Amino acid sequence: MSPDAAALAAELDFSLLALFWRAAFTVKVVMVLLLVMSFWSWGIIIQKLLTYRSARGEIAAFEKVFWSGQALDTLYESLGATPRGASQQVFSSGMTEWRRSRRDDGGMIPNAASRIDRVMDVAIAKQTDGLQSGLNFLATTGATAPFIGLFGTVWGIKNAFQEIAIAQNTNLAVVAPGIAEALLATGLGLLAAIPAVVFYNKLSADADRLSGSYDAFADEFSTILSRQLET
Repeated sequence: MSPDAAALAAELDFSLLALFWRAAFTVKVVMVLLLVMSFWSWGIIIQKLLTYRSARGEIAAFEKVFWSGQALDTLYESLGATPRGASQQVFSSGMTEWRRSRRDDGGMIPNAASRIDRVMDVAIAKQTDGLQSGLNFLATTGATAPFIGLFGTVWGIKNAFQEIAIAQNTNLAVVAPGIAEALLATGLGLLAAIPAVVFYNKLSADADRLSGSYDAFADEFSTILSRQLET
């Protein structure tokens, strides 16, 4: 490398912020988009981790009360009209339909069990939708961020070669800054995609386990009500 090229390379700032400001406008747009996707993904990840942790605690606490031997009517009345927990809402929906299915003479309207099951299924579906909300964005980020970053890299390298042609100089000190700026876009794409993919898989599995817990509770509760229907 010639002394002039070495001096030029020494003067260049290769910090991430400097690479961003030297990048072409299109590459800057790509980088900003990837950063927004990354921050949004982390927001969803943190929110879901806290939500799922709270949901697991709510399930454990409610099932402890449910299996404590307390009368179902007493438990239902203690929860009120709008319970906050997901398990409580599933239970409340089943008990509400149970009471509506009672006739004035104390008997039950025909097909009460199937209606109770459907009502609880609807309540579980609503809770499942809430658990899975936002996960599609993580999947989209994991699938598209590397390609968005690659687009920024290709565009940046194209501009770098154009600058080389204009300068008619292929010294490393001339080539390296443009290549470094372009590769930063790929790095940001991977930075956004990798956590999104990892946590999408984890959070999807956690959501499925929580939904399975609601289904299991609904089945157990339905069995208890079926026994009472047969007595």
